[in-house]
Amino acid sequence: MNCQKISQNEPPFFPKNPALNMIKHTFFSRQEADNPDIAREILKTCINHRIFAFYGELGAGKTTLIKAFCEALNMQVVVTSPTFNLVNEYTDEKLTVYHFDFYRIKSEIEAYDMGCDEYFDSGNYCFIEWPERIPSLLPDEAVHIHIESLNDHQRMIQVTY
Repeated sequence: MNCQKISQNEPPFFPKNPALNMIKHTFFSRQEADNPDIAREILKTCINHRIFAFYGELGAGKTTLIKAFCEALNMQVVVTSPTFNLVNEYTDEKLTVYHFDFYRIKSEIEAYDMGCDEYFDSGNYCFIEWPERIPSLLPDEAVHIHIESLNDHQRMIQVTY
């Protein structure tokens, strides 16, 4: 595996405030070819999670990393950004994945009206771009993946759950 996992931080357990119970992992992707290994590692670590929220600036690589997640799930599908549709559905004989892009929504009500909560409750994988546009609709159990572009090819990927 070419990706580099550099840290794991497990804070003490505070049952009164679940936000403080976060586990954090940091990965560095030196090139796009590292992404499937990173995605496999995240999926292995977050085996009981199905909701993944991807944060990052325009061009940070959210859609590219979601493609790697689908590849890591052994899906033989073409992954494209659902910018205009809001959601793309990818299916094969074993899995269904929902890929959201909330960049263009005007309010959380728009996301709610399109039934995002039903997708989130489906038990299928949900990969969400621009989750900061729907903060009150994100399930508490969502895995948060922050992507920071270090240069044209390298990314720092921080995962909290």
